[in-house]
Amino acid sequence: MSSDRPSYDPVSVSPLSFWERTATERDASFKILRDERPVSWHPPLEGSLMEAEQDGFWAVTRHEDVVAISKNPEVFCSGQGVMIEEVPEDLLEAAQSFLAMDAPRHGALRRLVSVAFTPRQIAKIDEQIKAQARHIVDDLLDTTDGDFVSQVSKRLPMWTIYELIGLPESLREEAAHHADGMVSWADADVAAGREPGEVLNDSLVGLISIAFEMVEDRKTHPRDDILTNLVQAEVDGQRLTDEEIASFFVLLSVAGNDTTRNSTTLGMKYLCDFPEQRKLLADDPEGLIQPAAEEIVRYATPVMTFRRTATRDVELHGQQIREGDWVVTLFSSANRDEREFDHPEEFDITRTPNRHVAFGGGGPHFCMGSMLARTQLRSLFSELVTRAPALELGEPSYLVGNFVHAVKSIPYQLSAR
Repeated sequence: MSSDRPSYDPVSVSPLSFWERTATERDASFKILRDERPVSWHPPLEGSLMEAEQDGFWAVTRHEDVVAISKNPEVFCSGQGVMIEEVPEDLLEAAQSFLAMDAPRHGALRRLVSVAFTPRQIAKIDEQIKAQARHIVDDLLDTTDGDFVSQVSKRLPMWTIYELIGLPESLREEAAHHADGMVSWADADVAAGREPGEVLNDSLVGLISIAFEMVEDRKTHPRDDILTNLVQAEVDGQRLTDEEIASFFVLLSVAGNDTTRNSTTLGMKYLCDFPEQRKLLADDPEGLIQPAAEEIVRYATPVMTFRRTATRDVELHGQQIREGDWVVTLFSSANRDEREFDHPEEFDITRTPNRHVAFGGGGPHFCMGSMLARTQLRSLFSELVTRAPALELGEPSYLVGNFVHAVKSIPYQLSAR
């Protein structure tokens, strides 16, 4: 470690053991950092995919700073990666699409992709999402117990994303399985004896192979779906390459499946743990479903961290950040910041305003799928709280990792009708 670096912080977020703790235990550590050392220096992450060239990274814990960094891509860029991992450049490009790009390429690619997400496409699927939510709860009510993740949480986001993209039903389970592997390679249960790099590579190759086959099909057999729109999209004379479309399919599969699934699981768990909030929502679903969805994603914070890289020397809270340093915005901490939220430790579905950073802190990388995610959560929880009042959840089995706040499985019971 260079002599002009600060000491590594005693409240370290680098060990895997830190991310094995409960969210409540991690929150206690984040509070210390927010109050005493809002920008702190930490050793390279334990259990990384490959050895990092960095001698550490900066952890940013306050809401105000997370928002400021997110809105300043000129100083804090995304093009060198967004995870607390050293990732080979070819893997970065193939797996993270415009998530790990800077201007001007980021803006150009995002504009091309946004052409595919027209208001007509979203409006067309809105009623279908509501119908799917009803169907999922119909199926749930035909059971008495099981795993809530597989029975409920994973079904709507998987259906929505792959319906939009036009993925055949026969390939959806396989694609979702590969999408899981993209964010869970560090979990021993998921790896099942394989090396982390092998899990990641298998998952990436699987998704890209599916995407290339579909792109070739849409070139000769266009359909009324987003993949066809992507193949045909043109902005200022530019079109997407096959590789760019495949990379976006990977990003959409991972982001579209994982975040809404975990918000659903954790949101239902919170409603079970805070029955007075569940009753409030059940008594006035139409009036409270929108703020409830916002509070669920704030409280769950399904994407916990996002990394930037400093493009020049800069000072933040008295810390000298060098050009090339990794700066990690901790969304989980920002969404519990007492400077922004009154009683942030409380789950309050009436909370307003609710300027959470669960979809990012703003700026050019704000989540493009946030509107879709909100639609899914509103549709599903409207059904769950009104039609499944006897639903109770047990204790979750969490995925070990520093990127997504993910639940692998959680038992449910429907004992009374």
